[in-house]
Amino acid sequence: MTPLKYLQAYPAQLQDKIRQLIAEQRLGDYLARSYSGRHGIQSDKALYAYIQGLKQEHLRNAPAIDKVLYDNRLDLTHRALGLHTAISRVQGGKLKAKKEIRVASLFREAAPEFLQMIVVHELAHLKEAEHNKAFYKLCEHMLPSYHQLEFDLRVYLTWRELPGTTGTLLAPQH
Repeated sequence: MTPLKYLQAYPAQLQDKIRQLIAEQRLGDYLARSYSGRHGIQSDKALYAYIQGLKQEHLRNAPAIDKVLYDNRLDLTHRALGLHTAISRVQGGKLKAKKEIRVASLFREAAPEFLQMIVVHELAHLKEAEHNKAFYKLCEHMLPSYHQLEFDLRVYLTWRELPGTTGTLLAPQH
């Protein structure tokens, strides 16, 4: 049985369904039915504006975000798809914390729903540091389909690593 590294925490029957789709070479079609579109958020500046918009809509009282960028090294060096950090520096006798959000570059080419899911995840960390019940409740508040999108993103990451895939979903042929 092929291990599905992104889906290990999910029930065996779900993993078996994904394995079956892989064996039938239909996993890409399964994903493309829902996620074949692409977003236009290609620059760090556009990503910053997108994140600020979501923050303003859902987390007005959260700390300001000082820097946002796509990071080419993120998924390889941190084993993460997004990262939030607070860099503290002393400025004039005061301690200043600068908040950053970094998003893995693979999301430039991903469906808009996947970008939104990872951004919501990182924004939720502004209020909740740990992956606890309150954190996931906040994610669901900002994006009601959060859990389904997280699962489908994990399926997408699995599909991206299959031999012969391009990393870009195409609408299924009928």
